[in-house]
Amino acid sequence: MKGLRWIVLAVIIFASFIAYTLRTNFNVVSAMMISDLGMNEVQLGKVFAAFAAGYAIFQFPGGIFGDKVGPRYAITAIAIAWTLLTVVTAIIPGTDTWSVASIVIALVITRFLVGAAHAPFFPVTIGGTIERWFPVRQWGLPNGLSSTGLTLGAAATAPLVVWLMESYGWRSALLITAPAGLLAALAYYWLVTDDPADHARITAAELEFIHSDRPAADIPLEKGSWKLALKNRNILLIAISYFCMNYVFYLFFSWFFFYLVDVRGFSASDAGMFTAAQWILGAVGATLGGFGCDMLVRRLGIRRGTRYQTMIALVLSGAFLYAGAMSDSVIVTVIMLCCSFGFTQVTEAPMWVATMGVAGRHSQVATGVLNTGGNIPGVVGGLMVPAIAGWFGWPAAIASGSVFALVGAFLWVFIRADEPMVDPDASSQDSKNNWLRGNT
Repeated sequence: MKGLRWIVLAVIIFASFIAYTLRTNFNVVSAMMISDLGMNEVQLGKVFAAFAAGYAIFQFPGGIFGDKVGPRYAITAIAIAWTLLTVVTAIIPGTDTWSVASIVIALVITRFLVGAAHAPFFPVTIGGTIERWFPVRQWGLPNGLSSTGLTLGAAATAPLVVWLMESYGWRSALLITAPAGLLAALAYYWLVTDDPADHARITAAELEFIHSDRPAADIPLEKGSWKLALKNRNILLIAISYFCMNYVFYLFFSWFFFYLVDVRGFSASDAGMFTAAQWILGAVGATLGGFGCDMLVRRLGIRRGTRYQTMIALVLSGAFLYAGAMSDSVIVTVIMLCCSFGFTQVTEAPMWVATMGVAGRHSQVATGVLNTGGNIPGVVGGLMVPAIAGWFGWPAAIASGSVFALVGAFLWVFIRADEPMVDPDASSQDSKNNWLRGNT
């Protein structure tokens, strides 16, 4: 079959869609949930931070896990865990049985485990499956489209879960969406293989195309590659920049719906539509970012191509975020914030492609490092945002993301994505090196 890799990509996009449905549903029900359970904003912030902590801490181990068992079994296992943990969240007792303190502790533990179960997804699907199933010159678009899947999942979740929540209650909304994880597990297990050569329907021509611009297949993986990734200057700088971008991302992921309802006074249904619009713009940004990344890398080389796209997008994201935070107009605020989020997603493809360009065959481990840095701000933001809002007001809390966006952009002056983490046999690297250098 020709183009089998695109079917594999469709499975990744579908699984990404499900993943974000099952991590975003909690954020949507949180406004009703905290009222029902007698919680306050600070306690909710701790629960948000718990998810981000589990997600950040298990990124690197998740990449190693995927390396050990292979992407197929890794994604199947964690997708089943998504369903089980969503059910556990829905059945946590209320104040008629437990104290508020006990409920908060239970939610913190459960959301930490949810974060841990979601953590391996992108290091394994991008650093594992996409790295293996696509030629180097096509890494950008699959990266962008995998982010499109997550943003569309979040966009669909907001109005759907609002409707389920208002019709059946927040617990039922979680229970009804929980089985989606089993669908993702089945799709990945039946349709994806770890090595393209092992797929029964792969053609010799497509396999040759996939391997056309990468190291020879018989070059062994370096032992202790996780140590190389942790010591590599470029991977660490990209991870720090990703940290800065994701501080802005988590402002939206954790607080946007809550901000619209509790701060700006929108109804839940209106806030759900605006939240969906934010994620749809993110999907557009991720898709355009994938196309743009491949085009710029082909024309300028991986160093300048990924650098220019990321820097411009982060500066624009920070500018829109600041404008939205400072505006007195509710509509202007929502439009500016949605645009800011859209530009964060433009950076996804170049950040991951740059990391994969440095790491090569060690991409599962290296992207685990990247996504660890990228998700620590979920913990930081979960605690900082309500604290800043309490001290200085919500405009300052939202605008704090602009500082991180600008710092993240500046770091790319020092990032060289065309410097391999490991130097393989030069004779097997000629085509790849020419592509990495582009027109430089």
